[in-house]
Amino acid sequence: MTRTDRPVQSIATYPGRAFRVAQGANLGDGMGTMSELVPDDVYQLALDARRQRLSLETLGDGTFRIAADTETGQPGALVHLDCAISLMSPDGRIAEALILVEVDDLWLIAGIHVLPLAPLAASTGYALVGTDRPGARRKFAQVACVSFSRGTRITMATGAQVPIENIAVGDRILTRDDGAQAVRWVGHNTVRATGDFAPIVIAAGTLNNAGELTVSPDHRLFVYQRSDRIGAGQPELLVKARHLVNGDTVQVREGGFVEYFQILFDRHHIIYAEGIAAESMLVDPRTRPALPPELVERLGTLLPGHDRPDRHGLDVQKALLDRPDAIDLLRRASLS
Repeated sequence: MTRTDRPVQSIATYPGRAFRVAQGANLGDGMGTMSELVPDDVYQLALDARRQRLSLETLGDGTFRIAADTETGQPGALVHLDCAISLMSPDGRIAEALILVEVDDLWLIAGIHVLPLAPLAASTGYALVGTDRPGARRKFAQVACVSFSRGTRITMATGAQVPIENIAVGDRILTRDDGAQAVRWVGHNTVRATGDFAPIVIAAGTLNNAGELTVSPDHRLFVYQRSDRIGAGQPELLVKARHLVNGDTVQVREGGFVEYFQILFDRHHIIYAEGIAAESMLVDPRTRPALPPELVERLGTLLPGHDRPDRHGLDVQKALLDRPDAIDLLRRASLS
C-alpha cells in the first residue's frame, strides 16, 4: 500500500458479528447498518468478544482508509461512518456506540465495526432505543478532540495562570514555539465520563506538573528529553495521556459527567497546562465536525498550520511506554 503523510488514528472496536440480536425482529443477526436496524431489538455481546485495534487514515473528504498496521479489517479498504446508536441496559442506563462500515473494491460491505462509547457487558441484553446518522460524525470527532477539564490552569502570555473556563476568543496564550498567540475559538461540551470519554487524571508532580491535570484520553503531552531514556530516538515527544495510565499516579476517572474544553488557534500549538506542555486542538478531517457549523463555513479550508500534526515531535507509540518505569523515565529525561 502506498505510504502517505496523513496521520493514522487507532480506535478499539468490536466486530459487528460479536453483537447478535437475542430477542426481536432480527433474531440471530449481528449488528448491521442503520437501514437494517430495528428499534427495540435486544442485542447481546458475545462472552469471548474482545476489542481490536482498527487503525484509520483520515482522507480529505471525511471518509477513512484502513492503515497498514491495523489489527482488524483489510488494509487499504475504505471505511464509512454509518450512524450512532443508543442502547438501553436492563437497569435503564443508556450506552452509545458508533457503527463503521468497511467496503471492498466493489463497494460491497466487507465488515461492520462497532465502537462503543461506554463500557458494555457481555451476555447483557441491550435494547436498541435510537439511531442517529447526522450526529454520528460529531460524536466521532469529539472522541478525537484533545480537551482539558474544567479548572485546568492555562499559562497566558502575561504569565498568569487562568482556569480554562475563563479564557475567551482573542485572549493571548503562551505557546512553546511561537510566543503569545490569540485564541480563535474555545469549545465546551459535557459528556458522560465513561469509555472513550472517561478523563485521564495525572497527579501533581507526576510529570513535573504543578497541579493535578485532567485531560481527554487521546490528549498528547509534550516531553523534551534531555537524554533519551525510553529509546525513542528523538528528543521531542508527544505522549498520549491514555498510554501513561498506571492505576496510581495516572488514572482513568470513570463515572458521572466531565466538562471538557478545547482551545483552537490558527496553528496547532504546544501550550502550558498546570505548568506542563500539552497540545492545543488539532483540526483535521476527523475533528473538523466538532467545530460549530458557522465556524466551519468561515474557515473555508483547513486552518494553516494544522496539516502537520508531527511538527512538534514524535508521536510515541504505546509499545515504548509499556513498562512500569515509563513515567519515571520521562520525568527524569526532561530534567537531565
